[in-house]
Amino acid sequence: MSRNPLSPDQILQGDCLTHLRALPTASVDLVFADPPYNLQLRGDLHRPDQSKVDAVTDAWDQFDSFAAYDAFTQAWLAEAKRVLRPTGTLWVIGSYHNIFRVGTALQDLGFWVLNDIIWRKSNPMPNFKGTRFTNAHETLIWAARDENATGYTFNYQAMKTLNDDVQMRSDWVLPICNGGERLKQEDGVKLHPTQKPEMLLNRVLLASTNPGDVVLDPFFGTGTTGAVARKLGRHFIGIESDAAYVQAATTRIGEIQPLDDESLEVVHSAKQQKRIPFGALVESGMLKPGTRLFGPARKVQARVRADGSLKLGAGRGAQRRGLTGSIHKMGAAAQGAPSCNGWTFWHVADGDTLVPIDDLRQKIRRDDA
Repeated sequence: MSRNPLSPDQILQGDCLTHLRALPTASVDLVFADPPYNLQLRGDLHRPDQSKVDAVTDAWDQFDSFAAYDAFTQAWLAEAKRVLRPTGTLWVIGSYHNIFRVGTALQDLGFWVLNDIIWRKSNPMPNFKGTRFTNAHETLIWAARDENATGYTFNYQAMKTLNDDVQMRSDWVLPICNGGERLKQEDGVKLHPTQKPEMLLNRVLLASTNPGDVVLDPFFGTGTTGAVARKLGRHFIGIESDAAYVQAATTRIGEIQPLDDESLEVVHSAKQQKRIPFGALVESGMLKPGTRLFGPARKVQARVRADGSLKLGAGRGAQRRGLTGSIHKMGAAAQGAPSCNGWTFWHVADGDTLVPIDDLRQKIRRDDA
């Protein structure tokens, strides 16, 4: 089958599978999919005041059987896997109606589940009939292409920072889409029955993509994925069959002003940062052999040697004077401690001020970026 060259930041109108099959192999960094839920609704649903609930009754959400839904699910997931780069990941969201069937299909295709995320809605729709628990959550599955996939993006430290420096958990409390964000028709009826909140996509894209990455949404709807991608400096490809949704998404995305490069920077964990050995500071001339380094409050000092090691000098722990070793070992020795982060323990004098040598390491990282 002939495939078109990738042209990001566009909405492809038409059949999901047809457009997916035309995309180049290994061309996108992330797939976010909000497929039909196959809700199996039976009759109309009314509120206690007898007003009708605007539920999902569209043709695109209806399948003749579970077998038909499963075949469709396997087909689009297989194409999603093909177009993902080896380091890419897949997010798929669903309700109890479909997420277990989708999960089975993606595992059968060799995807490797990294997390299941519970989106707990802070303002869910009540259960009006009182015949079952209020359905207050949806489930997202985050998966790598296969069991051996490495190098996929997970901005762990950014997620921790977003959560007040506490590890981000797999249960997210976020509101459903409402208010001014909800797109509506001229008569006030919501345009799309399952429009997702931008807060949800913001978290997904911040967690698992970087600026410049290409995000594919094969069930684009009214363009929440594209709107958030544009705001965050990511590229998008959307596939959508409904012309009204395409028009609304195009208008919506066109009004988005992307954030500037500085605003898009996120906090990276130490594992994600480029490794800079202490010897690189010596080799670059930032610290010359013979330079004196100081511990906090100048209570201990050491001299830098040509090979990037330190030699302990005068100060607290004088019995260890003359010892040599790495910045970490000498920091530990100076304190009589079992271990030490030498990057934060040792400082270089800048006039009357002591500057952590980690500041010099960060400068090298910035210069190499």
